[in-house]
Amino acid sequence: MAVAYGRAVPDEIEIRPLAESEHEVVGAATASAFREFWKADSPGWDAYLARIADVGSRARQAIVLVALDRGVAAGSVSLELDARISPGPSEPLAPAEAHVRMLGVSPAFRGRGIARRLMLACIDMARRHGKRVMTLDTDPLMTAARQLYTELGFEPTGTEQRPGGPLLLSYRLDLESDSSATR
Repeated sequence: MAVAYGRAVPDEIEIRPLAESEHEVVGAATASAFREFWKADSPGWDAYLARIADVGSRARQAIVLVALDRGVAAGSVSLELDARISPGPSEPLAPAEAHVRMLGVSPAFRGRGIARRLMLACIDMARRHGKRVMTLDTDPLMTAARQLYTELGFEPTGTEQRPGGPLLLSYRLDLESDSSATR
């Protein structure tokens, strides 16, 4: 076991940038993480899952980090450093801001610290790129994700109702704080 920010995490988990040959398998693993939140009366759900699975499009606009557990795709996260991935918030990405999108770990791989490792890699990468703040939005139903974000030092900043979409909870992390992501 390795230790990352005071927590034991498995050594066999590899976090790295997505390879082009992995688009399909990583997209499927990431989309599987969101299926449990499907609601029969949710319009556009199939299109949303297809967008989550399309890691290749996100990789052309942002950094996509993949988590591999003993070489098997377990999930991914997208990190916007220079511009927003569409569709997204209408305001542009601020110069000092990094934004996390579509963090997902396949249910078969949960409970191994993979989401934490993906988030810590995003935080480290944002800091290396000189970002001072990291933001993200999440669904109120994603309680495990919200707990992780709070443990990492993210603070709630409000809500946003997307037109024709879900209510999202917004979070922010001050990357210059000594206490950020040390939990």
